[in-house]
Amino acid sequence: MTSTNDIRRSFLDYFGSAGHSIVPSAPLVPQNDPTLMFVNAGMVPFKNVFTGLETRPYSTATSSQKCVRAGGKHNDLDNVGYTARHHTFFEMLGNFSFGDYFKERAIELAWGLVTKEWGVDPNRLTVTVYHTDDEAFDLWKRIAGLPDSRIIRIPTSDNFWSMGDTGPCGPCSEIFYDHGDHIPGGPPGSPNEDGDRFVEIWNLVFMQYEQIDPATRVDLPKPSIDTGAGLERVAAVLQGTHDNYDTDTFKTLIQASGELTSTDTQGSFKASHRVIADHLRAAGFLVADGVLPASEGRGYVLRRIMRRAMRHAHLIGAKEPLMHRLVPALIGQMGAAYPELVRAQPLIEETLKLEETRFRQTLQNGLRLLDEATGSLKSGDTLAGDVAFKLYDTFGFPYDLTEDALRAQNLLVDRAGFDAAMAEQKRAARAAWTGSGEAKDATVWFDIAEVNGASEFIGYTGHDGEGVVVALVKDGKAIDSAKAGETVAIVTNQTPFYGESGGQAGDAGIISGDNGLRAVVEDTSKPLGKLHAHRATIESGELKVGDAVKLQVDADRRTRTRANHSATHLLHAALRKHLGAHVTQKGSLVAADRLRFDFSHPKAMSAEEITTVEAEVNAHIRENNAVNTRLMTPDEAIAEGAMALFGEKYGDEVRVLSMGLGDERSYSVELCGGTHVTALGDIGLFKIIAESAVSAGVRRIEALTGEAARSYLTEQEERLKAAAATLKARPDEVAARVAALVEDRRRLERELADAKRQLALGGGRGASEEASATEQVAGVGFIGQVIDGLDAKNLRGLVDEAKKKLGSGVAVMIAVNEGRAGVSVGVTDDLTARFSAVDLVKVAATALGGQGGGGRPDMAQAGGPDGSKAAEAVAAVKAALESAAIAA
Repeated sequence: MTSTNDIRRSFLDYFGSAGHSIVPSAPLVPQNDPTLMFVNAGMVPFKNVFTGLETRPYSTATSSQKCVRAGGKHNDLDNVGYTARHHTFFEMLGNFSFGDYFKERAIELAWGLVTKEWGVDPNRLTVTVYHTDDEAFDLWKRIAGLPDSRIIRIPTSDNFWSMGDTGPCGPCSEIFYDHGDHIPGGPPGSPNEDGDRFVEIWNLVFMQYEQIDPATRVDLPKPSIDTGAGLERVAAVLQGTHDNYDTDTFKTLIQASGELTSTDTQGSFKASHRVIADHLRAAGFLVADGVLPASEGRGYVLRRIMRRAMRHAHLIGAKEPLMHRLVPALIGQMGAAYPELVRAQPLIEETLKLEETRFRQTLQNGLRLLDEATGSLKSGDTLAGDVAFKLYDTFGFPYDLTEDALRAQNLLVDRAGFDAAMAEQKRAARAAWTGSGEAKDATVWFDIAEVNGASEFIGYTGHDGEGVVVALVKDGKAIDSAKAGETVAIVTNQTPFYGESGGQAGDAGIISGDNGLRAVVEDTSKPLGKLHAHRATIESGELKVGDAVKLQVDADRRTRTRANHSATHLLHAALRKHLGAHVTQKGSLVAADRLRFDFSHPKAMSAEEITTVEAEVNAHIRENNAVNTRLMTPDEAIAEGAMALFGEKYGDEVRVLSMGLGDERSYSVELCGGTHVTALGDIGLFKIIAESAVSAGVRRIEALTGEAARSYLTEQEERLKAAAATLKARPDEVAARVAALVEDRRRLERELADAKRQLALGGGRGASEEASATEQVAGVGFIGQVIDGLDAKNLRGLVDEAKKKLGSGVAVMIAVNEGRAGVSVGVTDDLTARFSAVDLVKVAATALGGQGGGGRPDMAQAGGPDGSKAAEAVAAVKAALESAAIAA
């Protein structure tokens, strides 16, 4: 028997020997068509080559392209398992000519491979052509020798292909295999053409026109060829069966399913085993290509596929999660052709196991409610829409799963009632949001989200992407277009731009498109937590809703932001290890140029603690271990020890980031939806530059990573060298030299203070005898002095000395330093009943432009901002003494 792997290899070898470049399959997530959810045909990766937007180093190519059809208009999900040829995942064998050969060569190659290399009986083959394509009709007659009766003219769009309303298009020609009259069905174009007897195994698209507008079609300057042959259908023909599920790959997977569940694969559970086998392939390849289960977009389609298979595993009686145990069989069948499966095997198995473990509980709860709700229904009845919505809203039971579960009982679901309940929930959510005091323009974002759904973030693995503009917002209102000079918020169906959330700053970059469009994205926000709004200024061209655009993130800014974000995770773990488990994150800022991390801790960190934490983070960076990502429920993640981010709003699923090696598990495990490095070495370097208080019990660390940290250390080194040069010392001597200079300055300051004190005691300004002599004011001894450059803290000692000198009297000392003045007043004990030092110092302070003052009746101090009024302050105290004496 010719295996499926042999058929794939022979196809590629055949066209490779005919001069075609063998091109590996592109990922299932389209890289060049934002209108597609998944690659659904072999030509999708070559779309831009056909349109002339892209050139390749070859003019002919061949590939075996991975394809998924499980969403949008190409949705075969509901039929999978119940028919012979419907699949969610399939492989499309194709050969392509980009302006090289055309119809004749394409027909020769196809016919030669099918009938000669693969040995298919020509008598079992029938072809179709577009009804006006006489050229193709004549070529089939001449090359294949087919009679007119087996070259069927088809007048419908089934045999005319187009890329869209405009662009490349052309007639098709298909090869059908006749499985024999024992299989129901008729030839193509007949009333019974939908039967299984005649099966299309090859489609040749003759791309020869360009559709300019609905009324205008012109010849392409370089006609091209796009062909596709479904590998599963070809395998069925070459392996002697009309049923794709009876081919070797599917039989192996179905057998593994039967053995693990101890059930008959051909009995009443036949469809269930087929669903499991098909969906295993789709799920495995989608996870390998970076798609993870989610509540929106591609991740939601993957979840639907997984859960449909898991429900069938439940139906056949699997007591434990089944899907992940089938992955080795999948790898054994397809891993050699697709090494990405082998590389992703641990992630595929873990994702399937976690999803099925969680879904089994959902299924149990949902089916119990479903049984209760349908207990009184009979065949042909309809389940109320609000019940279906309750299943969805309360138990996470998707509508299509409810529909599928009721199919076996011949029961329907009230879709209109379900939609009405969904609309009511959205209305209530809108009212709650508006009533919570959120942004006044929230209504416009709700309108956008309800019409278009959430923006899908595709930026975890790259910086570039394509999207379709679904909305433009300016001044809180939706608009249809924006021209050069306008600043608007641009919402696309998918984007690689990260929207600000979880402490991480939003991305910046460029959005470009046809007709010279260029918009500079300054920031990206995340309205409602699910839309990505690119705040951008249109530099040139015009942007309209519905336009396809290219989105390019500022890669350098993202790289630096990503390094800072991963560093905060390592910092958090290091703080908890060295300060204690009481440390929890209280906020963060992750930008391109720096990071800020707030955490609970009752006191300032010591220099030693800062050094230890910094060293530990850098040690993990040097180890350069990979950063691992898993998708889990918040409860599951926290149960495994993951730390939740402060202020983050979590949905049904969270990304769990594991970093570094710990004693028993990863060094850091946190819930985080941000972007991160793939390996810790990408952070480069970590440097703490500040530690400070934010509020009672909350500290803040500011730090730098990578080039910013290196630049900071370089600047510090240059400052050290400059200081060393000034001191005429080596850099390693600077600390000792500075300490010596500081000690010298303190000594000189002490000596200067002593000199000034002696000078003051010896006579005030200039030490004149007149200034230092006592005088009589209101019949009491008085000394009043002003000393320039003296520190006010020395005044008390001078006042005490003056009081001793007086024996009985009042002393006023004023120190003037850098324009300000300090004043101290002393009254000997025998006079405190007549004069209060507190009252007198307030008089002096007022003259100096100050107010208040305090102390005791025998000694008081104050100050003032105007040192130039020092002499006036002394005079004011004298006047106060005289007034007090007169009053007495």
